[in-house]
Amino acid sequence: MRAGAALLAAALTVTVQGVRNGDGQIVLAVCEESAYPAGRCAFRITVPAAEGAVRVAVPDVPAGTYALRAYHDENGNGQLDRNLLGVPREGFGFGNDAPVLLAPPGFRDAAVTVGEDDVETALTLRYWISP
Repeated sequence: MRAGAALLAAALTVTVQGVRNGDGQIVLAVCEESAYPAGRCAFRITVPAAEGAVRVAVPDVPAGTYALRAYHDENGNGQLDRNLLGVPREGFGFGNDAPVLLAPPGFRDAAVTVGEDDVETALTLRYWISP
């Protein structure tokens, strides 16, 4: 066991499921509670997209509770594209497959806890608009 909770860190691996094609990249954000609403998250990992599922590894995550948010940046422009009504044009998802109504889910609904041991979890992308 490591000395002191502040020194604890583990690997977080997230399987992003439901990726509709291999275009662009998958972007995963791991967010502390204070940063979650604005999307200014402590960790932001980008990996190439692949149809089906993509595993995203985030090393050395300090112990704590984090919400997960991901999107499929199909055109590689570095953002989740939306239509004129604000509806996402690209796939998106949250930790625990938290439901999305008119706004992103609350922090606790999308959160996972990281401790001393490595954590593996999954989330599923939702595509509300066809390509």
